[in-house]
Amino acid sequence: MNETTIKVILVIARGDCSDRLIQRLLDEQYRVTEFASMGGFLRQKSTTLILGVKPERIESALALIREICASAPDSAEHNATVFVLEAEQFIHF
Repeated sequence: MNETTIKVILVIARGDCSDRLIQRLLDEQYRVTEFASMGGFLRQKSTTLILGVKPERIESALALIREICASAPDSAEHNATVFVLEAEQFIHF
């Protein structure tokens, strides 16, 4: 059993930014789990991503997400909602 300290980034991405984001995250050697989701006002389709990230890579991951999923300055809508969570345990079997 391998235990390590890890953060969990949960990204709920709308629109076409999810495909670009997944590719960039993979290019930067992040492990990404993707699944389709639906929610919010009008039950819009989205993509939810889960990343297990070492604490020292959190800021670079968030910068990448911010770069890819940035909304237009005059837009009332957003392209992504991001949660950074503490993982009590992260275990590989």
